Amino acid sequence: MAAKQPPPLMKKHSQTDLVSRLKTRKILGVGGEDDDGEVHRSKISQVLGNEIKFAVREPLGLRVWQFVSAVLFSGIAIMALAFPDQLYDAVFDGAQVTSKTPIRLYGGAILSISLIMWNALYTAEKVIIRWTLLTEACYFAVQFLVVTATLAETGLMTLGIVLLLASRLLFVAISVYYYYQVGRKPKKI
Repeated sequence: MAAKQPPPLMKKHSQTDLVSRLKTRKILGVGGEDDDGEVHRSKISQVLGNEIKFAVREPLGLRVWQFVSAVLFSGIAIMALAFPDQLYDAVFDGAQVTSKTPIRLYGGAILSISLIMWNALYTAEKVIIRWTLLTEACYFAVQFLVVTATLAETGLMTLGIVLLLASRLLFVAISVYYYYQVGRKPKKI
């Protein structure tokens, strides 16, 4: 017995008909408005939802703070790399630099952090923004502790050091504020 040949595949002409396509889309439940007033073009977008709902609601001033931080880190890094004596003199008024190498290494580390800050300025991902804010807050907190410990050892108290300590506390507070604001759950409307 010879095997029976399957019939040749025929193209369905009903899909080319506009009315048929609209009926098919209606059966699938796409193309019309849903309860939220959104029009879905495919079943996949209907199931997954609209990506606008998942966008980060940025707190007021976040991008300005990220820009200021990136500029601040870049400026200090360039100053530490190019002019280590002047940077040390600005912070520790009148004290002599014994070696420029640690200050230049500090500048290299700060330049690396500034590159991360510049890249975080252009991202919309909540996790990356939060990690950079946490990195910044930790850096400023550690710098505050190190300068305070140095003050305790040397007993040297100048206006520059007081301003540095006050600015570091302010920067920690701002970074922690934005860190928690970006991490908050959005309010349901």
